[in-house]
Amino acid sequence: MLPLVYHPDYDLNLGAHVFPAQKYRLIREALADWPVHTPEPATDEDILRVHSRAWTTALRDGTLTPQQIRTLEIPWSDAMARGFWLAAGGTILAAELALSAGAAYNIGGGFHHAFTDHGEGFCAIHDVAVAVRRLQADGRIQRALIVDADVHHGNGTAAIFAIDPSVFTFSIHQFSNYPAQKPPSDLDIHLPDGVEEDEYLAAFEPAVTKSIADFRPDMLFYVAGADPYRDDQLGGLALSIEGLAARDAVVFSAARSAGIPSVTTLAGGYARRVEDTVSIHVNTAREAYKTLSS
Repeated sequence: MLPLVYHPDYDLNLGAHVFPAQKYRLIREALADWPVHTPEPATDEDILRVHSRAWTTALRDGTLTPQQIRTLEIPWSDAMARGFWLAAGGTILAAELALSAGAAYNIGGGFHHAFTDHGEGFCAIHDVAVAVRRLQADGRIQRALIVDADVHHGNGTAAIFAIDPSVFTFSIHQFSNYPAQKPPSDLDIHLPDGVEEDEYLAAFEPAVTKSIADFRPDMLFYVAGADPYRDDQLGGLALSIEGLAARDAVVFSAARSAGIPSVTTLAGGYARRVEDTVSIHVNTAREAYKTLSS
């Protein structure tokens, strides 16, 4: 069975907000018959492998400035801060599990707009970067490939690893969408508005395969955003639910064929019906399991 990682406190306690933090609980309920691993929060030592001490302290203690909160676009609370520390711990745990199981799925994380010294776009701690640095520090991996299929460019990922040859960053996203400034990833596919799955997959599949073949990573981190969906409130692409499942299958099949463990995190998803966002994320887990068990 595909290892799942989840904690009830992943909910960021946002109240009425476009980011549906309740999706984490709903995904877990939809996969209730799957065994789950419960993470501990990442340690401050882990967080500080990526983030500045000033940002880590302000986020943990609730001393963010009004401008920092406006840029982050979510309200601060103790529950919010704990949720981000737990998400980072969850992605670390998922990466450790993937080393033995071949793949693992964190029902959370993927906060790819977090930078070293600030947060943006609902993302305060870059859990994937924290996990990469932890596994590198432990000698468990040397080279990591990050495949980001959220509808929004992974600007924090690109900035954090900009001069690091041990991490290859790949983002496929809608170009005329958030963020306005897109620091270059190692590979960016800038899509025009309204792209459907056939065009999407024709660009995505060879890029994933070539990135794996050329970079030869020890682990693949997949940021599996649900927001390329055609009915997403913050997206402008036009993939169907079935098309998104096909996208997921590309990643898992390529990683499996290359013998590379994969770690899935969720990132965004803002469908008008939260049930659609949940279905997309649940399908990602099922595609990972299908590939792992084949």
